[in-house]
Formats: sequence, C-alpha cells, structure tokens
Amino acid sequence: QVQLVESGGGSVQAGGSLRLSCAASRDFISAYCMGWFRQRPGKEREEVGAINAFAHTTYADSVKDRFTISKDNAKNTLDLHMNSLKPEDTAMYYCAAKFTSGPCYYVAAQSDYDYWGQGTQVTVTS
Repeated sequence: QVQLVESGGGSVQAGGSLRLSCAASRDFISAYCMGWFRQRPGKEREEVGAINAFAHTTYADSVKDRFTISKDNAKNTLDLHMNSLKPEDTAMYYCAAKFTSGPCYYVAAQSDYDYWGQGTQVTVTS
C-alpha cells in the first residue's frame, strides 16, 4: 500500500504561481508512473500531466508551457510547479501513482492508476 499526501494548495491571484507537492510513503517511486490530475467545479477529473520512470513528462494542452512536473526520487516526492495561473485553473488537484514490477513507461487511463491522494485545493482569483 502506498499513501500519497498532497500539499501546497491555496489561493493566488491570476498570473501568480504555486508549487504543489505530493509525498509518497513508499520508496522507489523512481520506477513508478505518477500523475497530477484536477477536478474543476462541475467538471470531470482530468489529467494535468504525468511523468514516467524515465522522467519523461507529458502535459495537457491547457497547461503546457505553464506547468512543470518534477520528481525527487531521493525524497519520494512529486511536484507540480504552476506558473501564469488562470482562474480556470481553479480546481482540486490530486496526485496518483501507478505501481509496476519494472519501470513504468506509460499509463493509458486514470483508472489504471493504483494510488491516489486526497487532493489539495487551488483557487485562482481574477
């Protein structure tokens, strides 16, 4: 079992920045695929971005060039650096992890992730 705990959410004005962090209770997250997701008010949960075992990252078009995912394997943490925030980025943000017996290359769907955090709220005011 892996526990994921997000932190760093809060309220920020449009154009500002926030850094979210996800702490994993288990070592060797270097082999995992991990992702950030968000659920905006009245919307379904959507993927913000993901990182695989080889540190390859992918991002949703809506956040590309504004958000950056990084993983600190020594600290077992996953970060989401959010810049140029917009009111439409307001959402509950979740991290997720996919455990595999070997290095994880890719996760096809949200339902394939094994572990989820409880979420941290981000509010962007105009």
